[in-house]
Order: sequence, then structure tokens, then C-alpha cells
Amino acid sequence: MQTKNRRNLIINTTQLLVWVGIFLVPALVSWTVTGSSAQAFKVFVAGARLLLPFFVLYGLNYYVLVPRLLHAGKEKWFYIANIILVVGWNLRHFIPREPVEFPPEVVEQFGEKNMWAFYLGGVLTALFVQVIMILIAVGIRRIMRANETMVAELDWLKHQLNPHFLFNTLNNISSLTQIDPDKAQESIGQLSDLLRYALYDSEAEKVPLASEIDFMNNYIDLMALRCNELTTVTKDLKVPQASVEVAPLLFISLVENAFKHGVNARYPSFVKVEMAYADGLITFRCANSLFEKQGNDHIGSGIGLENMKRRLDLLYPGKYSYTKKADEDAYTVEVTLKV
Repeated sequence: MQTKNRRNLIINTTQLLVWVGIFLVPALVSWTVTGSSAQAFKVFVAGARLLLPFFVLYGLNYYVLVPRLLHAGKEKWFYIANIILVVGWNLRHFIPREPVEFPPEVVEQFGEKNMWAFYLGGVLTALFVQVIMILIAVGIRRIMRANETMVAELDWLKHQLNPHFLFNTLNNISSLTQIDPDKAQESIGQLSDLLRYALYDSEAEKVPLASEIDFMNNYIDLMALRCNELTTVTKDLKVPQASVEVAPLLFISLVENAFKHGVNARYPSFVKVEMAYADGLITFRCANSLFEKQGNDHIGSGIGLENMKRRLDLLYPGKYSYTKKADEDAYTVEVTLKV
């Protein structure tokens, strides 16, 4: 919420400064050229009279009509309100109660018979600028709304992962307490680190890649506890020397998927997890045994993997690749990420 308020404050302040600049620039130019404060003030007043209706139209749309009508599903009333504003303003200013007297130099340039074209040009120009003001207000509001939607979706996707892997980890500890209580106590320490990372550290938009690697190391160790002697678990997660940051909990679904689908207590199985960083590119590779699944239980599917792909689309658009390959006895997935 604080991030959202800060972002909105920056946007509103920037808009205000832009409008102040638009109002002041003509007067500043006049003062620079003529050196007359009185003349600059006259230019400011004349400019303010011209610009004020556009400023009001923009402000009404940005602060009232777009958020309370357009984004609230009341599009019809949004368009009606703007039509009333635009038509009302134009009727007030462009339908004269008395004959319009144009400056002699303007009449001389266009000719008396062509003054209607000059007048119509002024009306169309004003109408065009009014429409532009409305479109800019709508555009900025839509960008802000899209950004807020993306942040909310990212939070939802990220927290969808937490209960998923924590549930499996708790099951691992529960099974271990019946086999090796000492090892179970050691594993509780690893679980504590997992919980701390999942509940606190992963709240950040990005975390050090080294922290993400520590988390996956602990997770793999705990998952390996449930495997018997027929399963080989290997990992090669290289901690980079450089300071690298990545979105938290990004790859854990792939590891979880490998243990879920690649381990069979009755047959030789393997899980191999690798990660490396070089020249701004993270390469994550996860391979596991491939067993034929029945029904809808297929490797490479599930809400965890769909969430991971969605997060990649949102956080790293155009900066990642996701490939998967199924051989006769192995399933491999690789993610490369430009950071």
C-alpha cells in the first residue's frame, strides 16, 4: 500500500509540475524577449484564460470521470459526461451572442468571405485539443490501473507457491520423525530457514540469487529425505561471485515437479538440479526420471508450473526462455533468464 501511495504521489506531482510549466512558459518567454514584467503578466493572463478549460477538462477526467465512471463499468455515463462538458464549453465560447469582430490584419490575410473557415479552424482545433486531454487522462489512468493489476496478480501468484511447497516439506519432516529422530531435529532447522525465507525474505520484489540458491539447497535436502536407496539426488547450484538479484521462489515449482513425477520407490530414479550464472544470464536446469503416468497426472503440468510461467511472463517479458524435453527415460526442463 505504501508503494502504491508513493507511486501515485509521484505521478500526481509530475502532472502538476507539467501543467504549471505549460501555464508559465509563454509568460517566461515573453519576459525573456521583452524584459517587461507587465507584458509577461498580460501574456500569462491571456494564456491562462485559454488553457484553464483544458486543465479543468483533464482534471475532471483524471480524478473523477475515469476512476468513478469508466473504470467502474459505467462507460455510457463516462461518454455522456464528456460530451456534455465538451459541447457545453464549445457552445459557450464559439457561438457568439453578438457579431464577432476579427482583428483587421486577420481579415486582410484571409478575406472577409473566408472568415468562416478561420472561425471553423479555431473550433476544430479547440475540439481536437479537448479530445487529446481526455485521451491522455484515460491513458495515464489505464497505465496506473494495469500496473496495480499486475502487482496484485504477482502477489497472488507468489503466495500461491508458499502453501504448496510448505505442505510437502512438513510431510517430509513428519515421515522422518519415525525413521531418524536426530536427523529430523536437524531438518527442523532447515525447515526454519525455509519458513523464514518464504514468509519474510520472499516478500521482497527481488532477492539475492545466493539466497534463492540457499533456499533451494535446503528444499532439495528435505525432499531427498523421503527418497529411498533407489533414488539418486544430485545438485550443482553455483553461487555467483557477482551481486545478482532475481524474483523469489521462481524455480521451486520445477524442483517440486521433478520429485513429484521423477521419483518412484520401486524403480531406479534420479533428480538432478543445476544452476549457473554468467554474463547476465541465469541458467536453471532440472532433470528427472521419466515414468509413464496415468490419468491427468502428467509431468510438466499443474498449478505450480502454470504460476511460474505466468510470473516469468509478467516479471521478465522477452527476457527468458523455457524449454522442456522428454527422452526415453528422462525429462528435462531448462529456464534461461536475463537479469
